[in-house]
Amino acid sequence: MSTEFNERLPEPLGEQAQIWIVGTREQVNHIISEMYVRQLITDRSQFSPMVPAPVQGKYMSVLLR
Repeated sequence: MSTEFNERLPEPLGEQAQIWIVGTREQVNHIISEMYVRQLITDRSQFSPMVPAPVQGKYMSVLLR
């Protein structure tokens, strides 16, 4: 699972700070939208594509800053 997820990230993780969002599909979408509305991010595409999390029924997305 980690190799597949890391391959989807646009850059190597290196020393970049990360924000991980894990929850149901609706929760993850809501938090990403909320961060955009509050102008914490400038574009929703700053997050990695949503992928299934190792926890049953959960999804995750990562913001690299």
